[in-house]
Amino acid sequence: MTKLSVNINKIATLRNSRGGTIPNVVEAAVNCQKFGAEGITVHPRPDERHIRRQDVYDIKPHITTEFNIEGYPDDDFMRLVTDVRPTQVTLVPDGPGQLTSDHGWNTIEHQQFLRQIVGRLHEANIRASIFVDAAPAMVEAAASVGADRVELYTEPYAAMYHKNADAAIAPFIVAATLAQKLGLGVNAGHDLNMKNLKFLIDKLPFIAEVSIGHALIADALYLGLRKTIQEYLECVQS
Repeated sequence: MTKLSVNINKIATLRNSRGGTIPNVVEAAVNCQKFGAEGITVHPRPDERHIRRQDVYDIKPHITTEFNIEGYPDDDFMRLVTDVRPTQVTLVPDGPGQLTSDHGWNTIEHQQFLRQIVGRLHEANIRASIFVDAAPAMVEAAASVGADRVELYTEPYAAMYHKNADAAIAPFIVAATLAQKLGLGVNAGHDLNMKNLKFLIDKLPFIAEVSIGHALIADALYLGLRKTIQEYLECVQS
């Protein structure tokens, strides 16, 4: 069954806009789990414009499900994750000032670098996931560096979904099926929401985890966090 990991970056963005501790990101993580989320995701960036390094330390003791930390594996990030030791680290190729993730790794070009990073994560007993586009060559190279999972970058699927859902999902079926054959777990994330999530899971029921933040937190403004998480869980579990 696909797990729902809630990305709480946007909670931190709102807090940071005024300073102080409202809303409280630790309380948000605790409540997401209480309301049924099966994981918590954070993406600390170098400029700390949403999740801060200290948030990661503060949240960790309260995680009763799975803790997924996303980020570019520079030295500071690697020190953080090997110190905190989350369940999973998702490696993303974002530059320091990038607004949001907009592409996956070129796992062929960066093969040696990623192999070293994955090795360091495994030494710390951390599951390693690599953020990739839905391209077979990128999936194959991710497997070759020893990754445990790939996270498929789903923005292209989300962008095409309303025009032609079957065409939108087609490359993801190919990539995910290949990943499964290569022994990789398959995660998915980016621009997933209640309108396009169920179709994705129906077509790819073996997806291990979806990480959703922006849309889920936006929906919670209207529906409330408890009801929103329950509705997203219905999409992945029905």
